[in-house]
Amino acid sequence: MASVLARSRFSRLLLLLLVVGLTGLLLFFSRGGDSGSTNGDATQAPAGPFVKSETASSPFGVTASNLSKGLTATQLAGQRIVTGFNGRTVPPVIRRQIRAGLIGGVILFSANLGSDRQIVRLTRSLQRIARPEGLRRYPLMVMVDQEGGLVKRLPGAPNASAEQMGARGAAYSRRQGALTGLNLKTSGFNVDLAPVLDVARPGGVIADTGRGFGSTVRKVNDTAIRFANALQRTGVAATAKHFPGLGAARENTDFAVQRIRLSKAALRKVDMAPYEIFAANRGKLVMVGSAIYPAFGPRPAMFEPKIVRGELRQRLGFQGVTITDAMGAAAVTSYAGIARAAILGARAGMDILLYGDWQSASKGRVAIASRLRSGKLPRGQFTRAANRTLQLRAGLPTGKPGS
Repeated sequence: MASVLARSRFSRLLLLLLVVGLTGLLLFFSRGGDSGSTNGDATQAPAGPFVKSETASSPFGVTASNLSKGLTATQLAGQRIVTGFNGRTVPPVIRRQIRAGLIGGVILFSANLGSDRQIVRLTRSLQRIARPEGLRRYPLMVMVDQEGGLVKRLPGAPNASAEQMGARGAAYSRRQGALTGLNLKTSGFNVDLAPVLDVARPGGVIADTGRGFGSTVRKVNDTAIRFANALQRTGVAATAKHFPGLGAARENTDFAVQRIRLSKAALRKVDMAPYEIFAANRGKLVMVGSAIYPAFGPRPAMFEPKIVRGELRQRLGFQGVTITDAMGAAAVTSYAGIARAAILGARAGMDILLYGDWQSASKGRVAIASRLRSGKLPRGQFTRAANRTLQLRAGLPTGKPGS
């Protein structure tokens, strides 16, 4: 009897070992023969000390994949374009471009906005425009500058300027962020081009206009970041601006070229510091400014790879969407024409190019689409940029009641 039981136990053990072995082989081959590689590519290099996975800390809550698969080169370029337009109704040309997948979003200004009813009607009509099959599940980005104080397109929250919010502290800033998100979401906006994270250096244009939350890194971190976090909890994406920091600028870059002659050490210690906290808190967008920082190079920041890729992406680990400051700003137009500026921005690592008018936006889109087709803009880099914008849009409110 004992020998029978022993043989039975031995048989069961052999069967168990056989099952475990077969399972291991199946897993091995299903992963391409190497658990450390993807798609059977055993030559994939590990990330460097500053390079962080695009999926590990993605702020979007959507697994990174090729969301833009099936789009034409022109449509891929279109997902990187945001444009403004004239009037309080959607112009036919904007309708056509949305239907064709040629723009990824719009920015609305005071001239576009009237009564509460008109605003809701406009934003809903934008979202209702049919899009190509591969884009139907992604809401349009509907953006607005709603900082508070001097830069405020809609009535209602925030009910104070950034300077006033900073002075009143963390709890007040958090409350204003929540109220601003509800205000924008109710009106059909899903991206706020705020808050300003510029450390307001005394004598600079940010301090003089009340657009900064404070004159120290600690004050900006304690208040502006809380505003952004509360805003995003409502579903509206926050946009930190103007990287790497405009606190030392004497004039507005919309109207004048600004060269900020701070050292790399000073910029990193003060001006860039709040962006690291914003990135760690899963902030959705960062606007890169158009001032020139000679410590990093001769180009406007949004055209400088050392700033966009080197500082923002690699050193600070930002995984969200990058967006240019206004492509029609004096600091941009004095440096390059419309087509060249679009190419420089895309090449530097800007995901979204922001235009005030559809004519310039169309020229920019055509320019980067042409470079994509010719191979002068790398397809992999281009596709990753388009995918990031679609990841962002996948989680935005649609403008419909209850969304």
